[in-house]
Amino acid sequence: MVGILCICPKVTVHATETTDTRVDGQLNSELTGTTDERTNINEPGSSNSGDDLKKLNVANTVTVTYDNGNGNINGALRILITLTLISLAPILIICLTSFTRIIIVLHFTRNALNTQTAPPNQVILGLALFLTFFIMSPTIAQIRTEAIEPFDKGQINQQEAFQIAMEPIRDFMYGQTQTKDVQLFMEISNTEWTGNLDDIPNAVLIPSFMLSELRTAFIIGFLIYIPFIVIDMVVASTLMSMGMMMLPPTTISMPFKILLFVLADGWNLVIGNLVRTFY
Repeated sequence: MVGILCICPKVTVHATETTDTRVDGQLNSELTGTTDERTNINEPGSSNSGDDLKKLNVANTVTVTYDNGNGNINGALRILITLTLISLAPILIICLTSFTRIIIVLHFTRNALNTQTAPPNQVILGLALFLTFFIMSPTIAQIRTEAIEPFDKGQINQQEAFQIAMEPIRDFMYGQTQTKDVQLFMEISNTEWTGNLDDIPNAVLIPSFMLSELRTAFIIGFLIYIPFIVIDMVVASTLMSMGMMMLPPTTISMPFKILLFVLADGWNLVIGNLVRTFY
C-alpha cells in the first residue's frame, strides 16, 4: 500500500474561496489553491431554489477527473486491481480451469497406490498447476491477443476487455460441461434455456462446469482404483489361505501395487490420458 501511495500521480487541490482567501485582491499564497478557479460559485447555504442547488457548489457537488476524462483507469488504481486479482487467483484457477479435475485424479492415484504421502502434496500441487497451464495455454494466448493487448493499446475499454476475455474461458468451460448440469442450474434459477452458450449466464455456467468436473474426476478415479483393488483381493485371499490372518494385507499388497504401476508406466498412462480428456 505504501508503494501504491508513492506512485500516485500529483493531484492539485484548490481551497474554497471565502472572505479570508484573498489578500489585497490576490489569492492568499498560504492556501493550497494556485489558480483563480474555485469549487464554489455561490456561498454555501445561499441557494433559493432547486435550480440553484443544481449549480456547482462546494456544499453539494464534488467532481474528480483523471487523464482528461478519457475513461482509462489510473496507473495506481490499475496496480491495486491487479493485486486484488492476484489474491483471487486461487479461486479463479479452481473454478474456471482444468485444475479441479487434475488435482482430484492425482489424489485418487496416490490413494490407490496406498503410499500415503508419496508423492507429497507439494509435488501433486505443482504438477497440477503446470498441467493446468499446459491445457489452458491456448485459452490464455487467445485472451492475451484479443483482450489484453488491445486494452493496453487503448483500443477497447475495461468493460469490453472483460467481456472479450471471458469468451474463450466460457468456450472452454462449455466444452467440458454436460448438458444436464446446465439444465439443473437453469431450472433452479427459473431461467429458460434455448440450448445456446450465449443464453447461459456466468453464475450458471461456472457451477455447472465445476459439477461436471467433479463427476468426470470421480469416474476416472474409479477406473484407476480397479486394478489395485484386484491386487488387494488376491493378496488378502492368499494370506487367508495361508492362515496369516494377523498380517495386514495392505503391508504386502503395497509393494506389488508399486511394481505393477512402474512396469505399466503408470504416470505416463494416467497423466497422458487425463490431459487427453480435455481435447
